[in-house]
Amino acid sequence: MAVDVIMPQMGESIFEGTITKWLKKPGDRIERDEPLFEISTDKVDAEIPAPSAGTLKEIKVAEGQTVPIQTVVAVIEAEGGAAAPSKSAAAPAPVAASAPANTSATAAAPSSGGAAKTEAAGAKSSTAPATPPKPEPASPAEPRGAAATAAPGDTALSTKPAPGAAAQSAGKQASAPAPAAAPAGANAARDSGDGRKIRSSPLVRRLARESNVDLAGVPGTGAGGRVSKHDILGAIESGGSSAAAPAARPSPAMPATGGTPAGGTLETAVPREKMYFGHYEVQPMSNMRQKIAQHMVASKRVSPHVYSIDEADMTKIAKLRGQVKDEFEKRYGVKLSFMPFFVRATIEALRAFPALNTSVDGTSVVMHREFNIGIAVALDSGLIVPVIKNAEEKNFLGIQRAVTDLADRARTKKLKPEEVTESTFSITNPGTFGGLMGLPVINQPNVGILGLGAIQKRAVVVDDAIAIRSMVYLTLSYDHRSVDGAIAHQFLHKVKTVLEEWNENIL
Repeated sequence: MAVDVIMPQMGESIFEGTITKWLKKPGDRIERDEPLFEISTDKVDAEIPAPSAGTLKEIKVAEGQTVPIQTVVAVIEAEGGAAAPSKSAAAPAPVAASAPANTSATAAAPSSGGAAKTEAAGAKSSTAPATPPKPEPASPAEPRGAAATAAPGDTALSTKPAPGAAAQSAGKQASAPAPAAAPAGANAARDSGDGRKIRSSPLVRRLARESNVDLAGVPGTGAGGRVSKHDILGAIESGGSSAAAPAARPSPAMPATGGTPAGGTLETAVPREKMYFGHYEVQPMSNMRQKIAQHMVASKRVSPHVYSIDEADMTKIAKLRGQVKDEFEKRYGVKLSFMPFFVRATIEALRAFPALNTSVDGTSVVMHREFNIGIAVALDSGLIVPVIKNAEEKNFLGIQRAVTDLADRARTKKLKPEEVTESTFSITNPGTFGGLMGLPVINQPNVGILGLGAIQKRAVVVDDAIAIRSMVYLTLSYDHRSVDGAIAHQFLHKVKTVLEEWNENIL
């Protein structure tokens, strides 16, 4: 019997997903719950398991395509039995074309090297493929005058990227097959009144209706001028839409980049055509990289970043960890790292200075009562920030287990959407890679992020004598809209004091 594979809903606020990589090809044998494909959404990247054992019969949605939830993306020929009803019967799926025979679909998928790679997504079919429509060229728009903002609850991976672009080098480009018809739910287009097609998702159109914003006046930063969630939120924040910006005509000498600039249409220090000279190769960003770029640009736009720096003597903690780490792992089955020490110190500092545990909503400040600590995890393909919810309710062991579990599942793409949302403060650790210090970008909608440098032995003055101590630089990036320097410096000093005067039993 044939079993439909659908685009799953990865969270209540997620209405579409982008297929970044197929892990199987038509004709491959598949076991139930075996990873079948990878998707990227507004909140999280994940591997999707096969709903049934059998043979992959057909791939209906190519890599790089964004489709609504409940869309049939593939068909599995299960073993024996009568045909089962479609899993997507509850919600009508838009029409998607079968991949043309012997055609390669190219997607910007994460890889161990972070570079884009191509995967064959086409399969020989007994039915003739539908004639794909001619894709619209991406037309960059002028930047909006008002700053864009991220929605509350969004994290480092929260803004919608342009769909995956084709990898290309100078003089050669491979393109993915286009669907037979644009899905009615995702990327639906309407006429703006002046002949332009406005592409947007159901979520974007709903936000526009609720906020009385005319999509015709919102410059789209997605592929083909698609209006993304990031675009509509920026228009809402600025008080509505403005007249549509005229499209800029790209220089014929410039190669296509395969999408709009990551982070939106921003002015650059030099004309774009001056980036292309000599020998070069163009590599499109992965979906995750595009999301990170967009979110970082939005954060710098909306939050006036200010920085405080201090250093802490970690000698006492380093000695304690060296003494008990083997017993800790033997007793609890988890390795002891430095991160739970920093998390505990951060919680104590947030208790003392709750202004850092807030979010800014226009002219209001949201005071969060729980301490949800986001921990940045570096991946081969980018960065993700899983969240320890209600960290103040966990003991030292509970925090260490949460840190280890979230980091492990982040690297294996097993995180749930709710595990990367609702952070109230974030921590990032460039010291893992030997960095002495860093000035991190605030993870919206937080107002602060703590950066941890490498713990290194240095000569310092202690009681008028030179001593060798294990030292670490602490950096705090904070949002000057709601946090002033006096509070920020006291917060950082509290973190330092808790670390240097550590007295909690960790066994």
